[in-house]
Parts: sequence; structure tokens; C-alpha cells
Amino acid sequence: MANNFFQFKQFIVYQQHCAMKVSTDSCIFGAVTASFFGDVPEKADTGKCYLDIGTGTGVLSMMLAQQTTAAIDAVEIDNAAFEQATQNFSASPFWKQLTAHHTDVLKFEPGKKYNGILCNPPFFEGDLQSDNAMKNAAKHSTTFTLQQLLTTADRLLTVDGILAVLLPYHRVDAFIQSANDLQFFLQEQILVRHTTTHPYFRGILFLSRQQSTAHTKELVIKNEGNVYTDAFIDLLKDYYL
Repeated sequence: MANNFFQFKQFIVYQQHCAMKVSTDSCIFGAVTASFFGDVPEKADTGKCYLDIGTGTGVLSMMLAQQTTAAIDAVEIDNAAFEQATQNFSASPFWKQLTAHHTDVLKFEPGKKYNGILCNPPFFEGDLQSDNAMKNAAKHSTTFTLQQLLTTADRLLTVDGILAVLLPYHRVDAFIQSANDLQFFLQEQILVRHTTTHPYFRGILFLSRQQSTAHTKELVIKNEGNVYTDAFIDLLKDYYL
């Protein structure tokens, strides 16, 4: 049985009412995105705002809030997950920055544009589904497709805003092409593998409307001795106990 909570250094994530629990994937994505968005002097965050689509437990929003003073809106369509995220936000030291919204992001009208959008979207479009409707909605593109993510980003991002997305590696190239069709261009990608002998299994992409030379980085989680790499430890050191 999965733990009912996940303890970080500065906050706790309760997850018993969410279909998708805190995972290594989500922690890597949260840390990378928080570093990318938060790598500015604090005073530069004044007036900035970010959007977390499909927040689930709220872990990505809280990891981002730990690194920035900006306001963060978190949208969640599932009521149980929304209530869980709301409780997690209220108990965190960053509660003033965080606002959960129980709505379909396709109908979300915040009345503002965001400097950044982060999304760990439904992964397994076309793959075998389970009998659990909540997990299907969380893991499969049954309620929110990648094309809809791109059109939502086009609608809600500022002119120079950044879209951050976590994908299975085998869907990275197709997503980049779809993004290009909507005039979103790759700025940076981090390709993740379990060890140096494993193939890539995840890609973290940062896209914007600005065309530039894209940078590619690699993150290896464990070395040949099944020990976490220095790069992985350094990435998560501000979060993991």
C-alpha cells in the first residue's frame, strides 16, 4: 500500500485521496521546473504568476513555491484531488502563494496571463487502461490531450511565457513537432534515464514562442552500483530529507 503522505524538508504531501501518488518522476520534474522558473532574484518575482495544470496532490506547486515568491494557481478537475491539494496548500509554509481551483482547465478563465505553465499531463494515450476511472483520467489522455495542453498554453501564457511539460520519452519528438505547428519552440530539454545502461524514459521540455537554439541535458538517476548519482542528489537536496 502506498504511504498516505510524503515528507519533504519544508512541507508534507498527503496523497490518500489522489489517484496518482508522489513519484520520483514528479519530484524530478518539480525540482527541474522550480529551478528553471525560480532561477531569478526574489524581487524579480514581483507580479509574476504561474499555473499548474492537473495539480493532483499539489506537489509541483509547492516545490515551485519553495523557490519563488510568485503567485501560483493550481487547477484540478477531480474533486477529491482538488480537496487534497487545498489541504496540502493550507498546511504548507507557502499557503499565501497557492490557490487551488476545482475546474476543467479548458473552461478556466482566470482573467490574466501566466509567466509559466507546468504540467505533468496524462501520459499513456492509446495504451492499455485500467478499470479505475480516476487513474485513467490521471494517467491517460481521456480528459485532457496534449493538443489541448498546447492550445491552453497558447491561450493563457504571456507573450514570453514558458510551458514546462513532463512526457514519456517516446512522445517527446511528436510533441515538439505539434508545438512547432502552434509556434511554440523548444528552449531546453532534460532527458532522464534510470542508469547509463538504460534508455531514456522521460523528457522534461521547456517551450516558448521565442525561437532559439535548444539545449539538451541528461539526468541519470542511479549509477552502476544502484546508488543515486551526485546530479540527482544535488537536484533534490532542497526537498528530500
